[in-house]
Amino acid sequence: MKQLDKVLIIMGSDSDFPVIEKGIGILEQFGVEYQVIVSSAHRTPNETKEYIVNAEKEGFGVIIAAAGMAAHLPGVCAAFTHLPIIGLPIKSGALAGNDALLSIAMMPPGVPVGAMAIDGSKNAVLYAIQILSIASEDLRKKMIDYKKDMASQVIEKNKKLSEKLSQ
Repeated sequence: MKQLDKVLIIMGSDSDFPVIEKGIGILEQFGVEYQVIVSSAHRTPNETKEYIVNAEKEGFGVIIAAAGMAAHLPGVCAAFTHLPIIGLPIKSGALAGNDALLSIAMMPPGVPVGAMAIDGSKNAVLYAIQILSIASEDLRKKMIDYKKDMASQVIEKNKKLSEKLSQ
């Protein structure tokens, strides 16, 4: 069986890239291969389907689907694969991403999509890494170290604040 150790990030529009870019550094920090593409559930449905049905053959183990407004892209992706889909709602339109969040969170039974916070690309890629870490001891160790480092940073900030307040 082919190693499924890459993350496919699919955006409905290139205007979503500034949000996606915030999470890419984390993928690189963890050494996780990724690909970012633009494909629209509405404007290029056939191409979108092709990307998704071929994702596993290409070694992708998780798909992050980023979309704003009605955010159909994550659901369309989920319809064509059994791979985990992480829906990333993008802040856009009159409802500032709330419509996208609800569209992703309210998928019908049998078509699950994990919903992240609006513009939450960092958590989306961290969640993707956690999924991949199930089959990778190296990624699991990196995630444990990442979380330990976050905790150390909070402890250090608390220490500095306590010192400042005690002066």
